[in-house]
Parts: sequence; C-alpha cells; structure tokens
Amino acid sequence: MIITSMTFIIALYIFMLAAFTGYVVISRVPSILHTPLMSGSNFIHGIVVVGALSALLSATTLAEQIIGFFGVLFGAGNVMGGYVVTDRMLAMFKPSATKPAKKSDEKSAS
Repeated sequence: MIITSMTFIIALYIFMLAAFTGYVVISRVPSILHTPLMSGSNFIHGIVVVGALSALLSATTLAEQIIGFFGVLFGAGNVMGGYVVTDRMLAMFKPSATKPAKKSDEKSAS
C-alpha cells in the first residue's frame, strides 16, 4: 500500500529539507569546531528521546512499538555519546598532574 496523502508528501518534504539544511550547515563548520558543536547539541538528542518516548507510549501496533523502541534506544545512545565527547573535550583543559620543570629553574640551580 502506497501512502500518497498530502500530509505524507508534506512530511517527506520537510524531512528532506531538514536533512539537506543539516548537511550544508555541518559541512561548513571547520573540523576543529566539530567536537564543541556536537557536545553542545546534547539538548537536541534529549528532545529526540522525549519525542521517541511519546511515540512509544502512544503506539498501538507492534510495528509502532518497535520503531518507538529503536527511537528511544538510538536517542539515548546519542545522549550518552555526547556526554562522553564532552567529558573528553573538557579533560583536555584540565592541568596535568606533573608539571615539567622550567628551564630557567634548571639553569639557576646549576
């Protein structure tokens, strides 16, 4: 059965437009900014999880429940991955435990 209702065509159009816009925006970001950009977008993944939970709780057929389950699973995976990336990024800015001796101190001690 092929769904050709106007609602489906509009939803498909919006999805394709959002995918194209996302690709264009992300492709223009310099590679050095990808980590902060992706770690800063954790709230979007949280919204995805809320939407998937809403879809899962209102599912009436088995197919809807399976799609909702995988939506929650993949959304939660994105949230977890975002926090891991953020933690790794913030670890780069922590001072190291051992500080190397300054060369001026070594020369004055001799």
